[in-house]
Amino acid sequence: MPDTTYLVAAVLISAAVTWALRALPFAALAPLRASGTVQYLSTRMPAGIMVILVVYCLRDLPLTHARVAAPLAALTVTVGLHLWRRNALLSILGGTAVHVALASTVFAR
Repeated sequence: MPDTTYLVAAVLISAAVTWALRALPFAALAPLRASGTVQYLSTRMPAGIMVILVVYCLRDLPLTHARVAAPLAALTVTVGLHLWRRNALLSILGGTAVHVALASTVFAR
């Protein structure tokens, strides 16, 4: 069994490493907040990420099948709700509800 000094040193080193790893993001972000590049990306990335997600989700959708209507209707509702209310949570929940309702009832496989 290791002696007490070894155990105390192991616990203290583990605590120091854990504290440093948790504090590092805050220390690294402070200088970045004033960066013009980071400010530009913070305004442009959300829209870019949403476009990538839409393309990824709809890329394999067969446009000749009737089941394409459920995702496209959900996309239309999501975009419409977001343009109308500017509320991301409402848009996501509304689009999801429309997709689940259509995919599980009208366009069930």
